[in-house]
Amino acid sequence: MVEKKREENNISLGGMLIRVLVSMLVLAVAAFFTPHFSITGFVPLFMAAVAIGVIDYLIERFTGFDASPFGRGITGFVVSALIIYLTGMLVKGVTVSLFGSILAALAIGIINMIIPGRSTL
Repeated sequence: MVEKKREENNISLGGMLIRVLVSMLVLAVAAFFTPHFSITGFVPLFMAAVAIGVIDYLIERFTGFDASPFGRGITGFVVSALIIYLTGMLVKGVTVSLFGSILAALAIGIINMIIPGRSTL
């Protein structure tokens, strides 16, 4: 268990790039289908993917809590919605309301079930 955790933290540059690209794809699809959540352009999409990744990493690093929408039930869902809302406040070009962040967390959770961003092994 400890070795698996260490291996997960040692992600290569290529692995990080793939993770960001998958996150960008998931965010683009979610923003397209979710009302009250929009991303205007490639650079804000990239910055939002990075911001969400960093915020998620910090939450997981300091609390040990998986902030994926379906990772920890309703609590994970709420934390995911708050991360999306915070990203909307931090990244210019990302517009999201509180209701939109809830819908986006739901959409991202559904999309992640189809296109997982992390290895589930």
